Amino acid sequence: MRNLLGKSLRSRLTILYGLLLTLALALYAGGTSVYFLHNLRQQLDLSLNRDIETVEGLLSLAPDGHLEIGSEEGEAREGDLGRGYLLEVWSGNGVLLYRSDELNGAAMGQPVHLNGNRWREAPHTVRLPNGMRVRVASRLHRIEGQPLVLRLGVSEEPLWQQFWEMVGVMSIGLPITVLLIGLTGYMVAGRALRPVDLMARHAAKISAERLDDRLTISNPDDELGHLGRAFNMTLGRLQESFDQLRRFTADASHELRTPLTAIRSVGEVALQKAGGVPYYRDIIGSMLEEVNRLTRLVESLLTISRADAGQIELHQTTVNALELVQEAATLLESLAEEKQQTVVVEGNPNLDVWADRLILRQAVINLLDNAVKYSPVGGSIHVDVSVDNHTVQIAFQDSGPGIPVEHRDKVFQRFYRVDEARTRAEGGTGLGLSIVKWAVSVNGGSIEFDSEPGQGCTFTMRLPLNKIQNATEKL
Repeated sequence: MRNLLGKSLRSRLTILYGLLLTLALALYAGGTSVYFLHNLRQQLDLSLNRDIETVEGLLSLAPDGHLEIGSEEGEAREGDLGRGYLLEVWSGNGVLLYRSDELNGAAMGQPVHLNGNRWREAPHTVRLPNGMRVRVASRLHRIEGQPLVLRLGVSEEPLWQQFWEMVGVMSIGLPITVLLIGLTGYMVAGRALRPVDLMARHAAKISAERLDDRLTISNPDDELGHLGRAFNMTLGRLQESFDQLRRFTADASHELRTPLTAIRSVGEVALQKAGGVPYYRDIIGSMLEEVNRLTRLVESLLTISRADAGQIELHQTTVNALELVQEAATLLESLAEEKQQTVVVEGNPNLDVWADRLILRQAVINLLDNAVKYSPVGGSIHVDVSVDNHTVQIAFQDSGPGIPVEHRDKVFQRFYRVDEARTRAEGGTGLGLSIVKWAVSVNGGSIEFDSEPGQGCTFTMRLPLNKIQNATEKL
C-alpha cells in the first residue's frame, strides 16, 4: 500500500488528500444530481397540476354524450394543450373516452374503476412502448354529475436532457478541480514540510563530536516547532550524557592510575634498597593500603556500572530503620574512635521501611563514612530516625566545615569533590554520594541536604513507610 502511495510523505499526503477530495466531491456531485433531478420532477409535477386544471375547463359533453375538447368559444381545438402534453380521459366504469393521437394507442395507465367518490393517484413516470418516459398526473373530474378520470402526461426527455447536461459538466469540472487542488496541495505540502527536510539534513550532520549543534526552529509554536524543540532537548540530554561519560572515564582512569602508580613507586623503591623484615613489612603495608583503596574504587565503579545498566535485582523486604543505622554505626565505630568522635544514633525504634537491605545499608554506611571523614577530631555525629507524613526520615548531622554554596548543585555528581586534595588524602573516590542517591532512589525514596559553612552538614534520607505499617497507622 505504501509503495502505491509513494515513498515520500509529501506524495502520500497529496495522494491521500486527493482521494479523500475525490470521494467528497463525488458524494457531493451525486447528492446534487439526485436533488436536481428531484427538483426538476417537482417543477414538472406542479406544471402538470396547473395544466390539468386548464384541461378541466376545456372538457364538455355533447348532446349525444360524446366528450368534446374545445376552447372557451366552443371550437374543438386539441392543440390548445400544446407543449407536448398527452391526455387520456376515462369514465368511472373504466371506459376510455379520449386518448391523444400522439400516444398511438398506448395507455398511460390501467383502466380506472371508481368505487365511490374517493380516488387518488400520485404523479408517476411511465415508459411507453416506444421507449419515451412520460410523467403522468391524474385527477378526478365531474361533468354534469358524471365522474371522469383525467390523465395528463408530458415527456420527461427534456428533463433528462438537462440532467445529463449537468452530469456532463460535473464530469468534466470535477476531475479538473481535483487535479488543480491536488497540484496546489502538493506545493503546499512541500512548503509545509520544508522545515522537516531542513531539520533532517541538519540532524544528519550531527555526530558525537558535534552534539552542541542545535536545530534551527522557524516557528516554535506549531507542531513542527514542538518536534524541533523536543529534538534539541534530546540532543542536550545526549550531550550531557556524553560529557558525563567523558568525565567519568577520565576521572576513573585517573583514580585507577593513582593507587597503581603508588604501588609501583613503593615497590621500585623497595627493590632498590636493602632492609630487614620491619622495613619490608612497612613497604607491604603501604602497598596493601593502596590495594584496599583500589579495591574500594573498583567495587564502587562496578556498583555504578551495574546500576546504570539496570542489572541489580532488588530484594525488598521489611527493614527496621533504627536497627540498620545502628548496625552501620557499629561498623564505623573504630574509625570514629581514631578521631575521638562521638556517634549518637537515636529515634523511633518501631519504624520500618520497605527496601533492599543491602543496598540501603551501603547508602547509610557511605553517609556515616563521609560524616566521620569531614568531622574534625573530637567532633560529633548525630543520626535521628523519625516519621513525617507516612515517610521515614533518617537525618545524618556532622560537625564538619559544611559545603560551600557554589558546590551544592554538584555534590551528587560522580567523582566530584569539594576539597580534592583532602579527599584523596583520606581515601575518598568521589563516588560515595552518587551511590547514596542511586540507592535511595531505587528504594522509592529521596535525599536532600542542608549546610551552612562552618556549621556542619545535614543529609536527610526520606523513605516510604512500610506498606503494612502504613495501613495500620491509617486505621
